[in-house]
Amino acid sequence: MFENLSHLALQQYWWIIISLLGAILVFLLFVQGGQTLIYSLGKTDMERRLLVNSLGRKWEFTFTTLVTFGGAFFASFPLFYSTSFGGAYWVWMLILFAFIIQAISYEYRSKPDNFLGAKTYEVFLFINGALGTILLGTAVATFFTGSEFSLNEMNFSKWEGAARGLELALNFHNLSLGFAVFFLARVLGILYFMNNVEEEKIFERAKKQLLFNAIAFVVFFLTFVIWLLFIDGFAYNPDTKEVFYESHKYLHNFLQMPLVLILFLIGVILVLFGIGKSIFKTTSNGIWFAGLGTILTVFALFLVAGFNNTAFYPSTFDLQSSLTIENASSSKYTLTAMSYVSLMVPFVIAYIWYAWKSINNKKINADEMGEDIHVY
Repeated sequence: MFENLSHLALQQYWWIIISLLGAILVFLLFVQGGQTLIYSLGKTDMERRLLVNSLGRKWEFTFTTLVTFGGAFFASFPLFYSTSFGGAYWVWMLILFAFIIQAISYEYRSKPDNFLGAKTYEVFLFINGALGTILLGTAVATFFTGSEFSLNEMNFSKWEGAARGLELALNFHNLSLGFAVFFLARVLGILYFMNNVEEEKIFERAKKQLLFNAIAFVVFFLTFVIWLLFIDGFAYNPDTKEVFYESHKYLHNFLQMPLVLILFLIGVILVLFGIGKSIFKTTSNGIWFAGLGTILTVFALFLVAGFNNTAFYPSTFDLQSSLTIENASSSKYTLTAMSYVSLMVPFVIAYIWYAWKSINNKKINADEMGEDIHVY
C-alpha cells in the first residue's frame, strides 16, 4: 500500500501526522496551564491538593505525547531534528529541564519524607507550566520567523547565533505565539478544572480567572495571526528547490488551501464558543469544545507552515539552507516502513480515550483524598 506512494506523498503524509501530534500536544498542555493556577484557584491545602491530583492523573498523557512528537519528528524529518536540537540546544535544554522537574514534582510532592515540602514542588510545577508553554510556543513560531543556521554540501548544520537559540526569545513575534500558547494552556486548564473538580469555590474562582486569561489569549493570538497574514513568507520552487521570499505567503497558503482555512476558522470558533459557554453559563463541558478547537487550529497552522511549497524551518542566515518537507525528510524506504507503524496510531488514540474515560468516570472531590489510593 504505502510502497506505491511517491516520496513526496509520503513526506506529506508524515507532515500531516507531525501536525496532528503537535496539535494534540498543545491541547494537552492544559496540564501545564493548570499548574500555573494552583495558588490562584486553591486557597487551602485541601483545595490545592485537589487541583494537583486532578492534573496528576493526566500529566503523563502530555509527557508521552511530547516524547512521541519529538520521536516522530526525528524519524521522519531528521535534518530538522539535528539542526534545531543540535543548534538551538539551550532552548531545548530549558524545555527538557522544565519537564524533568514536573515529573519529579508529581513523584515526590506527597512523599512522607519530603524534606523540601509540598510548596517547593508546587513552585516547580509552576515553572514547568510557564517555561514549558512559552518556550514551546516560541520554538514553533520559528517555523514562520526563521532561525540563524546554515547547511553545507554534506547537510551538516551550523548554528550561527551565539546564544544557541536563546535569541529566539528576543523576537516579539516568537513571543506573541509563546504567550498565546501560555494563556491558551491556562484557559484550557481552567476549563478542565471546571469539568473535573467537584468543589464549588474552585468552580467560582475558575469562572473569574477564565475571563482575564481568555482576553490575554485572544490579544496575543490575534497579534500573531494578523502579523502572520501580512509578512513575507518563505516559499520554494518545487522544480528548482530554490527558496525565496514571497509577499503574504501564509495568507496565500490559507486562500490556496481552502480546506485548511475552514479547519482553522472552525477551530477558532470552537475555542471561543467553549470559553464563552463556560463564562456566561453554568456549564462544565467547555473543555471539549475548546479542546477540539485547539487541535483543529494548531493542526491548520502546522499545515500552513509546511504545505504549498513552503519552507517549514527557514534560515534567516542563508535562505538556501532553509528546510522543507522535501529536503529534510528521511528516505522513501524509511518513510514507507514507518507508515505501516503509523497504522497503530488510531488504536493508541482509542486506548488513551478509554484510559481518560476510566480515570474521569467521576469528578474528583475532597472525600476521595482520604481514600487509600495513590495521591500526588
